[in-house]
Amino acid sequence: MTQNTPLSARLPHLPLHPDDVTQRVLSAAQLRARGVSAAQTSAQCLPGGPWQHLLPGVYLLHPGPPTGQERLHGALLYAGRPPVSARRTATGASDAGYGEAMVTGVAALALHGFASVAELGALHRIDVLVPRTRRLRSTRFVEVLRTASMPGPVRVGEVPVAPVERALADAVAATADAADVRRLLTEAVRDGHCEPAAVVRELSEAKLLGRPAVVNAVDALLAEGRAVAEARLYAMVREHGLPEPVWNVELRLPGGPDLGGVDAYWPDHAVAVELDSRAPRHSAPGRRDGRAQEDPQWSAYAAKREHLERLGITVVHLTPRKLREALDQQATVVRTALMAAADREPAAYVMVLPR
Repeated sequence: MTQNTPLSARLPHLPLHPDDVTQRVLSAAQLRARGVSAAQTSAQCLPGGPWQHLLPGVYLLHPGPPTGQERLHGALLYAGRPPVSARRTATGASDAGYGEAMVTGVAALALHGFASVAELGALHRIDVLVPRTRRLRSTRFVEVLRTASMPGPVRVGEVPVAPVERALADAVAATADAADVRRLLTEAVRDGHCEPAAVVRELSEAKLLGRPAVVNAVDALLAEGRAVAEARLYAMVREHGLPEPVWNVELRLPGGPDLGGVDAYWPDHAVAVELDSRAPRHSAPGRRDGRAQEDPQWSAYAAKREHLERLGITVVHLTPRKLREALDQQATVVRTALMAAADREPAAYVMVLPR
């Protein structure tokens, strides 16, 4: 029997499926559950042997360099292994063996389909998120990130991955180059991976908003989010056959004060659309009585809306998320407001000026 003899012949009790990465990379617990002793595992990993010691307690069951998927699976097995106190009872054979661990950072963005990051196989490190109570060390190509607030994972295939906004925050935390930060944040919004407000919220919670590399990138992120939302609003009007409004205008009473700007206005119907693309840079702390502090931006918007509606102008409030996830429904809302104009009292005359 030579080194080229198939592993299934040398270890007939260990079924291997070469096309399945979860069978090419196994933890020590998974090997034991399959009847492979520690001594047999060590013998397979001797110099020139068919197996490799990929990470502490994780083995690659073939010679040669690991693929990107094998490194990813190995990182999750390493970070997801149970604590020492629980290892005697954990078999590791009934599931993937990832525990609560999930991929985050740049590796997660690669799995989410970001074009601005390298392919998985070209990454020098894989960030893995684990609960703060775990006492794992970063090792080789695995960077262990402990956190007190584990997000719910998103499944990409069978791989648990941090949501885009959390993966972005973890990637930004490890990136000092302002151009790289800006590129990541802009792609996240431009390609519809997530909303600007969610990204800013995660960056705020991670205390990253004050970093020089992040400040200008957040401004670009919000501008990109606004542009994307406006493009969806234009598409909604065209694709659903709505009357053409006047775009991005200021409203003013004749001889009176400004009433504020709106994103779209139908003068013959006295209907306005305003996009709410607010994304506060910092989370407002709660009050001592338990109620949330009032958002000054929202207060100003609500006051403007109330003023316009007292003048007989219907204001339709749309958010970038509503336009992304329910464009047809939002078109129906606007159409209903336009149709209802005939049944309302005539609105006050207002001047419409370019914004």
